[in-house]
Amino acid sequence: METFAIPARETADFAYVHAAHDAFRRDMERLAAVVAAGKARAPHVRAGWENLKEQLHLYFRAEDALLWPRVARAVRGRPVELAVLTDVRDGHARIEPLVVAVDAALEQDDPSDRADLAAAVAALRTALDAHLRHEEMSALPLARSVLGAEEWRALRDALRRECGTRMTRVIPWIVDGIAPIERSRFLTALPRAVREENRLMWEPTYRKRRLWSV
Repeated sequence: METFAIPARETADFAYVHAAHDAFRRDMERLAAVVAAGKARAPHVRAGWENLKEQLHLYFRAEDALLWPRVARAVRGRPVELAVLTDVRDGHARIEPLVVAVDAALEQDDPSDRADLAAAVAALRTALDAHLRHEEMSALPLARSVLGAEEWRALRDALRRECGTRMTRVIPWIVDGIAPIERSRFLTALPRAVREENRLMWEPTYRKRRLWSV
């Protein structure tokens, strides 16, 4: 499969995408850690897992409905590039059963079933990381190379409409535990009004949820 040039992480159009990828990996690491410690069924851990699922479904839905169709139109008649998009969309379908498997393992009451939960989490973590890397190495650089400024403006507007009030949970989730430089880079790419809302309301509300705490 052809690999395209990797875009600069600081590119504003990709600030959300790369930050979301980092947040997915961070939460999967948290989940694996609490499973290893035998604390996966703690209430705030379960809340963290529910939040991770919500973010993952929102992200996949936004890509499938808004981003990849735009890229597909731009590369119509180019089989190599279209194959990249098909593989990415298929990756979403492959990950969903692994999410369901983690859910099922979390519902088991027998402490001796911890090995099943650990295996389910490991399978999801491996598949999700591979999928995100494929996006970073192939699909996202392809999108950057074929979508012009007007398409990106339209995409940002569509994303705001799609996410709606969920942005109050998306933004603080992304910056939860993020390194200071990456935090600044991500927040700087957002409108000033969004940054202020996040600072004054969204992050304080998010922190009160104490996601992943045991």
